[in-house]
Amino acid sequence: MKKIVSLFVVLLVAASLFAAGTKEEANSKTILVGATPEPHAAFLSLVVEDLAKEGYTLKVREFTDYVTPNEALESGELDANFFQHIPYLESFNKEKGYHLANAGGIHVEPFALYSRKYKTLADLPAGSTIAIPNDPTNEGRALLLLQSAGLLTLTANAGLEATPLDIAANPKNLRFREIEAASLPRVLQDVDAAIINGNYAIPAGLIATRDGLLVEGADSPYVNVIAVKQGREQDAGIVALVKALRGEKIKAYVAEHYTNGEVVLVSK
Repeated sequence: MKKIVSLFVVLLVAASLFAAGTKEEANSKTILVGATPEPHAAFLSLVVEDLAKEGYTLKVREFTDYVTPNEALESGELDANFFQHIPYLESFNKEKGYHLANAGGIHVEPFALYSRKYKTLADLPAGSTIAIPNDPTNEGRALLLLQSAGLLTLTANAGLEATPLDIAANPKNLRFREIEAASLPRVLQDVDAAIINGNYAIPAGLIATRDGLLVEGADSPYVNVIAVKQGREQDAGIVALVKALRGEKIKAYVAEHYTNGEVVLVSK
């Protein structure tokens, strides 16, 4: 009889421990996010406490390339990643057959139109030569920026990989030189204007908010997003993460650290 009672007690304790473990596992709210260092991982580090108040443990894994974090997200190794803009995500899905989705836009790292010869966009004369990046994604992005200012009109089906061949209307008869993106600051003095990404403009001493004749804004389609596996966009933890990244801490950080317009926050 004593053996039976002892066995019962052992089973009861084991069951209690199993139940406790299962409950603890169910209550575990860890969000593992892959991110490139700046500004993405920096943003995430700022909201760790905000997520903790919501009951979530935010962990960040840093990556230095743009392929591995998407592979890790697709495989389920990550809950989310934060490094890419929407056109890149969509292109990656198409190329790899992946199932990644936009759970919320956070910021834009803007292009700007610069000139050594002219002070304002209105000063840019007809027939001006504008240097633009020659890679498909950035070339289309540059032309869309010019279209946003009414300097040209692209064909309806041009899309994000538009080229000068897709220009339907060019009222100022602008001419284009397609140049490797990294070389654009060096050719700026040889053309009337050039559209340069912040990655290359800043080292060249160009400040978008001071020197840009035209600066890409928060309405850009190149919004950096929190990416998740399709179907997880409305997970409570993901929604809380996006909300935190749109909060006051991030706004204050951007105002202090990105005074040159390298980062523009969005709200959707």
